[in-house]
Amino acid sequence: MLNTLWLGFFLVAAVAGLYRWLIGDDPAVFGAMVESLFAMAKLSVEVMVLLFGTLTLWMGLLRIAEKAGLVDVLARLLGPLFARLMPEVPRGHPALGLITMNFAANGLGLDNAATPIGLKAMRALQDLNPSSTTASNAQILMLVLNASSLTLLPVTIFMYRAQQGAPDPTMVFLPILLATSASTLVGLLSVAVMQRLRLWDPVVLAYLIPGALLLGGFMAMLGGMSATALAGLSSLLGNLTLFGVIVAFLAIGALRKVPVYEEFVEGAKEGFDVAKGLLPYLVAMLCAVGVLRASGALEFGLDGIRWLIEQVGWDTRFVDALPTALVKPFSGSAARAMLIETMQSQGVDSFPALVAATIQGSTETTFYVLAVYFGSVGIQRVRHAVGCALLAELAGVIAAIAVCYWFFG
Repeated sequence: MLNTLWLGFFLVAAVAGLYRWLIGDDPAVFGAMVESLFAMAKLSVEVMVLLFGTLTLWMGLLRIAEKAGLVDVLARLLGPLFARLMPEVPRGHPALGLITMNFAANGLGLDNAATPIGLKAMRALQDLNPSSTTASNAQILMLVLNASSLTLLPVTIFMYRAQQGAPDPTMVFLPILLATSASTLVGLLSVAVMQRLRLWDPVVLAYLIPGALLLGGFMAMLGGMSATALAGLSSLLGNLTLFGVIVAFLAIGALRKVPVYEEFVEGAKEGFDVAKGLLPYLVAMLCAVGVLRASGALEFGLDGIRWLIEQVGWDTRFVDALPTALVKPFSGSAARAMLIETMQSQGVDSFPALVAATIQGSTETTFYVLAVYFGSVGIQRVRHAVGCALLAELAGVIAAIAVCYWFFG
């Protein structure tokens, strides 16, 4: 699928370039396309320098949290909930701890770090699966919750915004939190309907109702604030939460007699290993997107969508953020490239760039996750996994656009 998507970018760019040359009398388009290739290759390396540091830092901190027993505590706290949502998984099974770590990495916005942990969790669930080729209910629920991408602290989005010169990288904290909550809720409800999970079980409600009330009350409080105040609050909470998590991990690790420096270094090595394999993919996708933009093909498509939106009388500012949404189900690297390109072409704090960052932080690569997670254990029949995951992703995109209009006007 990625082969087709990547090749398609270049083929579409070639056709658009020929059109601009032969019909539009613009021979300079090919020079612009070649220049874009080299510019995007350079940008890829610049982005990777910061990405190395970000992944290394947070994998090190996650290692401290694991050694301090925070993951085990979370697994025990979530045990009663998992017992209702994944009844075929025995209490205390290693899969529950791995799923918790996977969700923790996703919650911190470390999607690249979450993948290897998620693969271990999927293999542990496969040991309980009576079928070698058909996805179990537990595997589907885990995949959909991954695809809905509950992101509580999107540090990689902050990193991309900082790398592009945003004066306040955490400004999108609250928009992402609200959009990702909508995506995850829709994903959970859709799986619950398909698997006939009893969400009205008293134990499940004990987990869900306080969270829903807290989120609802928080949104009600936000409802009376201006766009300027919302942006300021988002920045404050983003920075406060980010630093608070770091201090909490270190403090609890020290209290539990964890050699925090040594464990951080060990975890950081894992982060370095994860990050170093990303450069080829980032170069490939950023160059393809750059050529697509330089050829004019991306503008042709967006102009068509913009015209349709204008016909129904809607505001069209969000249209320039749609490339990120359209490719996100297929490729995280392509969506990342689209986000970076949007920030470069529109401005890092422009409305389209803010919408694209919120979409990137609140949705996941459905088909990529499906292929990697299920492919790693030989699953061929995915049942209702795709439909539920795509529904969650659509909810995340719609919520991201709506929340950005609310916050940034």
